[in-house]
Amino acid sequence: MWSIVIPVKRPEFAKTRLTDAVGELRPYVARAFATDTVAAALICRSVAEVVVVTDDDEIRAEVELLGADVVTDAPGSGLNPALRHGAETVRARRPRAAVASLSADLPALRPGELERVLTEAAKHRSSFLADAGGIGTTLYACAGDVPFEPRFGGRSRAAHRASGAVELDVGDVPSVRRDIDTAVDLCDAMRIGLGPRTESVILQLDSVI
Repeated sequence: MWSIVIPVKRPEFAKTRLTDAVGELRPYVARAFATDTVAAALICRSVAEVVVVTDDDEIRAEVELLGADVVTDAPGSGLNPALRHGAETVRARRPRAAVASLSADLPALRPGELERVLTEAAKHRSSFLADAGGIGTTLYACAGDVPFEPRFGGRSRAAHRASGAVELDVGDVPSVRRDIDTAVDLCDAMRIGLGPRTESVILQLDSVI
């Protein structure tokens, strides 16, 4: 069973490249992305717990109601330190926990597809899944006896590969690869099928393109 760590920025700083598409709804869109991601991860059969790393009080309240644990973003110095902090929190309780980090902007995430990815990840000491664009990463996973050293940001696919992590070759898991940075990404997630919270916010828009 996996412990999933999901980092969530304060919404006023998140998804700035979507501003032209969603305007003043951007903070609500960012929160909806994260909440739908957490909700889907929680009902994946291979997931024992979800730990959200955030300083946003509204996200904290929403995901705690869903059943996730929340830890404060510390030391507050960026994405990878936040993920390491989340993993350290998990392993303080369960020292040999298998830990995977998951992007918070997967609003079309399907638990069954995540299950397939985690099943493949369990075959390796450390592994990652490339995003739909083939440059970034949406998931990084480590076995319980492996130091948790994520390398998200920028060209993270190459960075994770260079670290020795195995790139997972799992077909037909578009919802696990479809992170959202642009209006085009959002349209593609709509094609896959948005989670209910994101769909509710998007319905308030006349257009996302």
